[in-house]
Amino acid sequence: MSSILLFVVSGFAVAAESTPNTIDGTVKVSAEKVIDLVESMDNLLVIDARKVSDYQKGHIPDSLNLPNTETNPLSLAQHIKSKESPVLFYCNGVNCGRSVEACKIAVKAGYTNVYWFRGGIKEWEDKGFPVEK
Repeated sequence: MSSILLFVVSGFAVAAESTPNTIDGTVKVSAEKVIDLVESMDNLLVIDARKVSDYQKGHIPDSLNLPNTETNPLSLAQHIKSKESPVLFYCNGVNCGRSVEACKIAVKAGYTNVYWFRGGIKEWEDKGFPVEK
């Protein structure tokens, strides 16, 4: 039985570390850079790729909730003005793959100005930045 438990724990550890460090076609940013982008780009759309229930617990101010499970070329086009418009995706943090999936969908759909906040809401809150509920 201990070998089964070890296998389960090991499998979880591998899954938790499966988020990539970079995503082709995106620019990875820190929480501080998110603030810089919001202040310098009037048309930046910040998308929270988490489940609605997570979004309701707290999110980056003025971010749009578009769960990764609802992200597709049509839903992106409904919210993003053009394929060149800047868009930033985030989720729960480095162990969450929701923003990874959303970024990949956006890049594959032809969006060319995609930012990825890998640290997500965890980094945001850890650094004491404000959240909306």
